[in-house]
Amino acid sequence: MATEKNHYQDQSLFSITWPLFIEISLHMSMGIMATLILSSYSDNAVAGVGVANQIMNIFILVFNVTAIGATILIGQNLGANQLNRARQLAKSAFGMNVWVGIVMTTLVVSLSGVFLKFYGLTGEVYDFAYTYLTITGLSLFLEAMSLAISAVLRSYGHTKETMIVTVIMNVISIFGFFIAIKGWFGLPITGVAGVAYSIFVARVFIIVALFYFVYKKLNLRLYFKDAIVINKSDVKELLTIGVPSAGENLSYQFSQVAITGFIALLGDASLAARMYIFNISMLCFLFTIAIAQGTQLLIARYIGARNVDRALKRGIRTLKIAMIVSTVFSLAVALIGEPILTVFTNDPAIIAVALPVLWAIVFIEPGRAMNIVLMGSLKSVGDVRFPVVIGVICMWGVAVLFSYLFGITLGMGLLGVWLAQGLDEWIRGIFALKRWISKRWSKATSLRKVS
Repeated sequence: MATEKNHYQDQSLFSITWPLFIEISLHMSMGIMATLILSSYSDNAVAGVGVANQIMNIFILVFNVTAIGATILIGQNLGANQLNRARQLAKSAFGMNVWVGIVMTTLVVSLSGVFLKFYGLTGEVYDFAYTYLTITGLSLFLEAMSLAISAVLRSYGHTKETMIVTVIMNVISIFGFFIAIKGWFGLPITGVAGVAYSIFVARVFIIVALFYFVYKKLNLRLYFKDAIVINKSDVKELLTIGVPSAGENLSYQFSQVAITGFIALLGDASLAARMYIFNISMLCFLFTIAIAQGTQLLIARYIGARNVDRALKRGIRTLKIAMIVSTVFSLAVALIGEPILTVFTNDPAIIAVALPVLWAIVFIEPGRAMNIVLMGSLKSVGDVRFPVVIGVICMWGVAVLFSYLFGITLGMGLLGVWLAQGLDEWIRGIFALKRWISKRWSKATSLRKVS
């Protein structure tokens, strides 16, 4: 038992993070590839799919309530050498997401048109969005299960396996994208519908792969009966951690819905530019997300072992690395912005709107790095309410409010919207830094619960 305990506490950040970096890069590259392929089909398709994905992301965040709770609680119990408890939590997390996935799938498929009306979409953009949302919505319950199983594997440090699953998904999806848009092998061009069906097929395959890995690596069998008999105390613990933790991200997605509505007022060129810039900007913060997730896994274990000082130092070291790397990457992207944009579109109106925003990203990314790393670290130690309270206040009181003020009222357009979001990231990051250094989180409830 002692050997396993030392293994979980002493696993290096690098060994956990490098597969996460590749996995997240592949996730993001699939989004970029889909955007690139769709852009050769129609800029309106890019705009419609972009809005549909925002709606999908809101429901996926609901699934992450369980996944986040499982990641933190399993990690803390592994650090405390409570191995049987960790396995029980894994089964409960899977069972919860089966039911949540079924409910969310039903909602999306039956209310797709209602959700899209909030964005004020019309014409071809609406048609593309509706087609994509209804088809991919059918596979949401598969996404719910995969998020729970992936969270379990990562909690145990098996990040290479989740990386392999992402490779499988990317290969299947992108191959399907080219068939749908380019008509490979003489097959008919099915456009957005074909892209959506490709994602559905990919999700079927990754579920099979995840079940295989969780059994092979953890000797843990997950059955659908785990969704019938779920330990009530497990549900309470997972929700206690997961709801506030996911609440910050959920608030972010809803705030993005409002902001996208403002951007839609600026015209289709701005809406398409937003989608292209979002994909490009992901290159700047993918390293931050990977190292922050790896740090979360380690800090949860340190907290389970009651090693507060080690957790504090790990958070600060990761912050320094993330801020430096994100700044360098964002500056490089800004310097070669026009060639990058022309890969996606040749529309001069879209490029003119997007170019100034790429320079705004240089200002945004260090603040985003501070926010992502330290808010994630606070969640890992059990200080789950602080991030969501600060997040809700700043996202709506700064990002949404100033997006309208800068972008619409002052006529700064998409640049003003991006600057407002950068201001939000910096303010939340500074709050998180003060909280982390103060060590007030060391008295968090979860520290006393893990035994």
